[in-house]
Amino acid sequence: MRIVALLRKELIQMRRDPMTIGVTFLLPLVYLIVFGMAISTDVKHQSTVVFDQSRSEESRSFLAAMTASGYFDLRYIAYSYEELDERIQNGDARIGIVFPPDLTAEANRGRTVPIQAIVDASDSIGSTSAIAALTGLGIHVRPVAARGTPAITPAYDVRIRAWYNPDAVTAYYMLPALMGIILSLTMVLMTSMAIVRERETGTLEQLLVTPLHVWELLVGKILPYIALGYIQATVSIIVALAVFGVPLRGSIPLLYALTTLFLLASLTMGLMISSLARSQLQAGLLSLALAGGSSPSRPSCPPFSSRDSCSRAMPCRRFFNTSASPSP
Repeated sequence: MRIVALLRKELIQMRRDPMTIGVTFLLPLVYLIVFGMAISTDVKHQSTVVFDQSRSEESRSFLAAMTASGYFDLRYIAYSYEELDERIQNGDARIGIVFPPDLTAEANRGRTVPIQAIVDASDSIGSTSAIAALTGLGIHVRPVAARGTPAITPAYDVRIRAWYNPDAVTAYYMLPALMGIILSLTMVLMTSMAIVRERETGTLEQLLVTPLHVWELLVGKILPYIALGYIQATVSIIVALAVFGVPLRGSIPLLYALTTLFLLASLTMGLMISSLARSQLQAGLLSLALAGGSSPSRPSCPPFSSRDSCSRAMPCRRFFNTSASPSP
């Protein structure tokens, strides 16, 4: 009976604690909905640039099939190989399609026509989806003149050229992403909980009555965590290079300069959470919900959709574009 009374007391206490109810019901619901909608290895709506030297009905039919598949968004038209290369190198497009000038003539003769496809393979997950979709289109799409006749051989031979990560090594894509997630979680969590802890112990009020200005207090609080972030970033880079063999291209000072902006954004998020939370538990849960959900994945949804807008608001996505952007 004493155990029953204790259980009853605990249940009453849990019912009166809104934080416990929120953690029990709302947090799993939010995570299931958000990650269920956002996480997918089937990457669609990839930005595509087209260099159509044929300008024929056959090429337009192939492009229509690409759009209908949902894997490609035809956003740019190139008028030379140089313009197509520039679009991919600048990150404007992830897929480049080149149609030969003799597309119609070769298709009318019943020959298999080569179509060049350049894929930005720095994102191994997205490039795998694109390559599989393009290969399938090359097999199933028929030229306009050959429709209705039995297919003996594929009409199109889609020849893939994978740039930046031709071997599709997942570590080249995942490690820069993990670096951003680690920095984001550490900065947001430690900053928010440190300030809330001082508020709970009463030492924050003691700091406020000192001659320090508010900006001096904030700078003194933030600078140690920026130094900690630099140490974490350096350790992550060394491990990625020495253990996993991730190639390092580009300017290292520029990488650290942009890492500073990412650290400041994460610390600002931590300060915002500390102003909302009333306990360390609340600060920790809010930090995990915001920073832990900062998925750095490349956009796999239409631009300016709800998922794309949420992704653009996360500093982790911007940092990933910096740390894992392709280099020619």
